[in-house]
Amino acid sequence: MDLTVVSQAPQQPFRQPSGAGLAPPNRGRPGQLPPVHHALLCVALPCLAVSAEHGQLTGQGLEGVYQAGRRLLSRSRLRVFGREPVTVQARLVSADTARFIAVVHTPADPGPDPGVTIERTRDAEGTERITFRSSAGRTVRLPVEMALGTDLADLAAVAAGRPGPELRASVHTSGMRWSASDGRLSVITAEPAPKDALASAGLLRWELALEPGAARTIELRVRSARPVRPAGRTGAPGGAGGQSLSDARAEGDDPRVERFLRSGIEDLRALLLRDPARPADLYPAAGVPWRSGPAPAESLWAARMALPLGTRLATATLRVLARTQLTRRGPGSGRIPGPLRDSGPHLPPGCTGVEATLAFPAVLAEAWRWGMPDQELAELLPAAERCLEWLRSATGADGLVREPGPPGLRRADSQAHAHRAALLGADLLEACGRPGAEEWRDRARALRHRFREDFWLDDRAGGRPAAARTADGRLLPHLGASAAHLLDTGLLGRGRYADGLLDKVQTEQVARLLGSPAMDSGWGLRSLGSKEPGHNPFGHRAGAVRVHETAVAVAGLAAAGYEKEAGSLLRGLLDAAEAFAYRLPEMYAGEQRVTGGVPAPHPAACRPAAVASAAAVRTLTALCGIRPDVPARTVALHPVRSAPLGAIGLSGLRVAGEPFAVRVSRMGLGMVEEAAGGLQLGV
Repeated sequence: MDLTVVSQAPQQPFRQPSGAGLAPPNRGRPGQLPPVHHALLCVALPCLAVSAEHGQLTGQGLEGVYQAGRRLLSRSRLRVFGREPVTVQARLVSADTARFIAVVHTPADPGPDPGVTIERTRDAEGTERITFRSSAGRTVRLPVEMALGTDLADLAAVAAGRPGPELRASVHTSGMRWSASDGRLSVITAEPAPKDALASAGLLRWELALEPGAARTIELRVRSARPVRPAGRTGAPGGAGGQSLSDARAEGDDPRVERFLRSGIEDLRALLLRDPARPADLYPAAGVPWRSGPAPAESLWAARMALPLGTRLATATLRVLARTQLTRRGPGSGRIPGPLRDSGPHLPPGCTGVEATLAFPAVLAEAWRWGMPDQELAELLPAAERCLEWLRSATGADGLVREPGPPGLRRADSQAHAHRAALLGADLLEACGRPGAEEWRDRARALRHRFREDFWLDDRAGGRPAAARTADGRLLPHLGASAAHLLDTGLLGRGRYADGLLDKVQTEQVARLLGSPAMDSGWGLRSLGSKEPGHNPFGHRAGAVRVHETAVAVAGLAAAGYEKEAGSLLRGLLDAAEAFAYRLPEMYAGEQRVTGGVPAPHPAACRPAAVASAAAVRTLTALCGIRPDVPARTVALHPVRSAPLGAIGLSGLRVAGEPFAVRVSRMGLGMVEEAAGGLQLGV
């Protein structure tokens, strides 16, 4: 399943808990997930905290603190003077931390103005700090209590509405302890220690004396029997800070680009996981809360989009997937396993393993262009060759790639992935002195010819590419965002993009279609055109805006010279990012934009999601037109001349393993401001 989560715009008053928090899931509805579009998700995988807008953990829905998919804390309700504080603001202050501001009236308050303010922060690892500040004119004694509980349920059981009963607590040092029958446990410790602890109710109590203008803090920490350190934390061994992903920065005439890029990188780091087989290798999970495990295709696409931040993440992700590759001789040899994925109303589910297998050689080739060291290329090349061998076995007599499932189905986007793999794979083979480069170029040439003849539908409006071709030659004509992959041809040497499956006239027509009101919603690219049968603005592959395909379209259109269409999609995506407080969900409703409107969230979308987070990197570097060829010691700049966001500067990127900075003027003129020694400006 391909779904996403959305959070709420900050700086607004929020609903108070009335015995319920996030809406509980509907039982008995297969495939339905509980809505989380109002949730604040603090992420530092494998740790996750899901909070409602009011800041209390009520035990309802997905609320809670999770570690490696197990809920360590489901209930954390604060009361002062026997009442729940009034939450007036909630927001994410970073990818892994949420901040809630609440107020409470004391008996001594003379009027409607509350005398005590409460600042409550909760992070993904389960640390909660509650600070009380007094504005009263005299010392106030605050009776504070925390009601705590957990079921130690798995996330999947919680999502299905079957978490199990809350466990009985026992008093443990300065807090509480819970244990499950399978030996797992959760421990809460408090600083300062509570005055009273009541295990039967999971209750901790304090009596705080607040002098005028003074502040007091209570800190709660939750841990399991085997605490873990988030993989992407800055400063962690092998962590993302300064290693897997660089600290790139953006600035420009449009001030939003700074936060767009910063938040995207921060969220991508929060989604990094360690491979148990080799903990030094980090790879991005697809998204939270639903897909925080391995997802081969999404992991590869996110790593590819993040190449301007360095090649380490791509290298590690490729290593992780190479270890899963089927290597025994026989059917499927060379393929990277992956689950099936819904493909919308007109196609059967597609295999993400096929997508990942075809992506592998292309990601490796582009990582090499960005500066992957030769020894890492040599280590990964055999896996790329096995992917190409699988591609050879999956290609029919007609030169087209067959899909698992219904006999004979050929998808257009799979042909695009195969064509890219063949051309970029040929480059790798030739550069590494391996045989077969010309064979793969010949295969790509034949695929181009066949595709242009067999996948194009002529009509009075100029024609369109078919989404797929059946075994009996019938073309499936619906227009969707997958057409954007036809423009994503792949980076070759000397700053050139590879030839695509479409000829010049067909490319121009696809650009026009992607920029049409039927596809460009004003907030991004619809997954299925609004005029197509089966269109649903909330369908995750039937009309919703998918950030990944929007970013692919922006980069492909810009590279092909269709700046008007690229600029429109980019501005819509940036406007949507602002509406979602710069944490873009994986998808959102594809309703047409209207004056004064905002994009509608999808209630079950992953947020953050790896490909959505990496979209900021992909689109802004495409705007600047950065095309490195480190093996040839050159980097070319082909900025979008129309400068749709005005002047822009990017710094802290990585090319050839060294800092790289570029600036593009309002006239669309690019200039390199920092680069590795010996790197020359190409054409």
